[in-house]
Amino acid sequence: MTFAIHASGPARVAIDETVPGLVRDLIASRLTNGDPTLWGPAAEAEASIRLGWVEAVSVSRPLVAEIVALRDELRAQGVSRVVLAGMGGSSLAPEVIAQTAGVPLTILDSTAPGQVLSALDDGLRETVLVVSSKSGSTVETDSQRRTFEAAFRDLGIDPVSRIVVVTDPGSPLETSAREAGYHVFTADPNVGGRYSALTAFGLVPAGLAGVDIDELLNEAEASLLPVAVDSAENPALRLAAAIAATSPRRDKLGLITDGTHIKGLPDWIEQLIAESTGKDATGILPVVLLPVSPELDSRPADLQIVRLVDDAEEFHLRERHQDEILVSGSLGAQLIVWEFATAIAGRLLGIDPFDQPDVESAKVAARGLLDERPQPTAPVFVENGVEVRVSDPALAASGTIEGVMDALWARLADDGYVSIQAYVNRLDLPQLQGLRELVAADSGRPTTFGWGPRFLHSTGQYHKGGPAQGVYLQILERTDVDLEIPERPFTFGQLIEAQAAGDAAVLAEHGRPVVSLTITDTSADVLTLFEAAQK
Repeated sequence: MTFAIHASGPARVAIDETVPGLVRDLIASRLTNGDPTLWGPAAEAEASIRLGWVEAVSVSRPLVAEIVALRDELRAQGVSRVVLAGMGGSSLAPEVIAQTAGVPLTILDSTAPGQVLSALDDGLRETVLVVSSKSGSTVETDSQRRTFEAAFRDLGIDPVSRIVVVTDPGSPLETSAREAGYHVFTADPNVGGRYSALTAFGLVPAGLAGVDIDELLNEAEASLLPVAVDSAENPALRLAAAIAATSPRRDKLGLITDGTHIKGLPDWIEQLIAESTGKDATGILPVVLLPVSPELDSRPADLQIVRLVDDAEEFHLRERHQDEILVSGSLGAQLIVWEFATAIAGRLLGIDPFDQPDVESAKVAARGLLDERPQPTAPVFVENGVEVRVSDPALAASGTIEGVMDALWARLADDGYVSIQAYVNRLDLPQLQGLRELVAADSGRPTTFGWGPRFLHSTGQYHKGGPAQGVYLQILERTDVDLEIPERPFTFGQLIEAQAAGDAAVLAEHGRPVVSLTITDTSADVLTLFEAAQK
């Protein structure tokens, strides 16, 4: 078997008590056969058009030769750099596939103008752009495509020779791309974005970048029989029970990479689980941790730890970690087992794991702000160049950033969490991710960190559709760097501002407390945030 799971504590009890019922109800074989009734009558219509991923390995096999042939053709023309324009599942799976293989792949899943410019300026003459979107209407991806088309033309390069499109058959993007003459790959339309790792969405960019995608599919294929068998040893049934059926249920899932050869898997798992389960005021919130994160010392009662290792049994015997789930396996097996386990967890939670009813609300709010272009809301105060805005004036009563953070943490219930959302150019401000550790220690609660607008296509669903437990800390930047979007009445700078403001407004409408801190100048402003979090 290419996947192993070792659970202890309440997770082990959940496996022992829950898996026999899942075996008795033939859940594994029914899911493998694409049974849309597994999640109840209300979810049946959606599930009936969202289960294509269970056959992704066999459906994707014919793509391999076409992808490899195109890669060889591009390299013969001197095109060696691959940039992927995609959001959510369209970028997170290729990112972990390429990182694990040690293959360079530039991921463009941001609307921060500096980040877009960096992708444009780094060897454009040797670049192919993969535009990856189910519909093509995703504003981020559409804006990035338009910008690269113009940049290629400015260099005298025909965009037709440098843009590859991955989309659903019959989508507006497929129609326009074929009319323009672009190379188009279509994926199974009966697969949602977060379950698309082993479809064209995951394989095309990774394969063009140089990953051995045939071997990846071999790894995944080796795990298909174990997850299909109605057996107590089925790894997907065991994992689903461990993450969704503890009593009392632990609704925060700490994901730790600890010595595994797989790079970046927690970010992919985060989107898969948060968007699949965070709805109807329930769900599982993934929290990406380090092996030294504060949560591992405080061990909140509602936090279940999953440690990703290279050998689960050997790690357990050597390290003796108690009350944790240890998971190991090849990358292909991990992708398969987590997809199956997440779908089964949806059944255990009583929700539809294939819809995302609250994702659109932030998009609508952002579009409204772009259309109306209102004047920016004045900050309630400014400290050391950091502008402070709050959803509730009481949060800013102290007049200091330290006091605002304390007031925000005070809104946390015993089962609460903090969400840090950084709408910045992460290439210039990677150190902001260090705030997660400081805030987790200061607040005493599990803390997530997401780069905006990327997280809107990931944990954004959970924040608005899951339980009302969170408090939200937005980090924004004001910069002179901006970039026009061809044939659009707004710039990338205006777009990312609207996305942040729109999401803050929707969160506030849902009664979630939001603090927005805007960095206006230099790294000294970032220091202000770190000092406030440390205090």
